[in-house]
Amino acid sequence: MMPLPLGTLLKPVFPLSADAFPKMAADRFGAQEDMDKTWLTFEPVARTLVDSFYMTLDHPEHRSLVPRLDASPPGLRGIAYEGAGMGLMLLDSLFPYRRRLPAFIHGPGAPYRCLIYIGAGLVLPRVPVSPQRFLSRQDPFLRWLVMDGYGFYEGFFSWRDIVERHRTPRGIHGYAARAFDHGLGRSLWFSTGANVERIIDTIHTFPARRQGDLWSGIGLACAYAAGVMDRNAIVTLLEAAGQHRADLATGTAIASIFREQSGQPAPHTDLACDVVWRREAAAVAAIAHSAGHPVARGGIADGASPEPAYERWRQEIRAVWLGTPVPASTAKEPGA
Repeated sequence: MMPLPLGTLLKPVFPLSADAFPKMAADRFGAQEDMDKTWLTFEPVARTLVDSFYMTLDHPEHRSLVPRLDASPPGLRGIAYEGAGMGLMLLDSLFPYRRRLPAFIHGPGAPYRCLIYIGAGLVLPRVPVSPQRFLSRQDPFLRWLVMDGYGFYEGFFSWRDIVERHRTPRGIHGYAARAFDHGLGRSLWFSTGANVERIIDTIHTFPARRQGDLWSGIGLACAYAAGVMDRNAIVTLLEAAGQHRADLATGTAIASIFREQSGQPAPHTDLACDVVWRREAAAVAAIAHSAGHPVARGGIADGASPEPAYERWRQEIRAVWLGTPVPASTAKEPGA
C-alpha cells in the first residue's frame, strides 16, 4: 500500500480551508450584501495560498516544488510562494534537522523572500517554536515580516481575543509587537471583506498608539492583494487614516516592493500607489529602494540603534511621503 502524502496526513492536525474564510467574515459581521461579491475576488488568493501550502508538504524538494509554484498564474505566483513558506516552516518545525526554509529563501525562493517570510509567520502560532527564538535566527532586516505573518494569522483566526479584546499574544513584545500589528492590520482588510466602513470602524476601536501600524497593514493589503477597491474607496481610506496617513503610505510602498520582487505588476497596485503617492508602482518602489540607502550605509544589523533597521527603513519611506527629514527617533517603542 502506498503511504499517504504528508499533506493528507497533516490536514486533520493543521486544517486550512479557503471555503472557511467567507464564513468567518459572515460570523463576525453578519450577512452582508457585499461579502459574496468580494469573495469572488478573494477566492483565488485564498485557494492558491492553501493549495500551495499542502502541495509543499507533499513536494518539498526544490526540483519538484519550484515548477509547481511557477505554474501558478503570474498574478498569484507570489501568493503561491507565500504558501510554500508556510509548508516549509511547518516541515522544519517537525523535522528540524533539514532546515528547508532557509535553504529555499537563499535558493530558488529568493525573488519571493519577503512573501516566504510572511508565509512562515502564518504557521508560527501553530507550531511549538518560540517566536522570539525563531526571529533571532532569521535575516536581521527581513525577519520582522515573520511577525507580520504571525499577526495576520492571529487577527484572522483569533478574532475575539486579538481584534475585539485588542490583545497581543504572550511573549510578543518590543518591535515584534509593532510588526505583529502590521500583519494584524493586513488581516482586517480580508476579515472585513475590504469594506471601507468596516475597516475604519474596526481600527478606531484600537488604542491610538497601535493605529498607525494597523493602517500600514491596510496600505500594504490594499496595494498588494486582490484588487477590490476603486479610486474613491482608497481616497476614503487615506482620509480616514488622518494622522496615520504616512503609515498607510509606507505600507503601500512596501507592497510596491513586493510586486517588483515577484516581477508581476498589477493594476490595483498602480491604482493604490497613484492615489496615495501620485506615482505609479514602479516609481514608488524606486523611492522605497532609495529610502533604504541611508539605512544600508549605517549597517542593517539591529543593535546599533534603538530601532531595528527595518523600522529605520520604514521611517525613511514615511519621511519621503511627508516631505520632511527623518527625526532623530520616531519609534513608538524600543526595538526588540
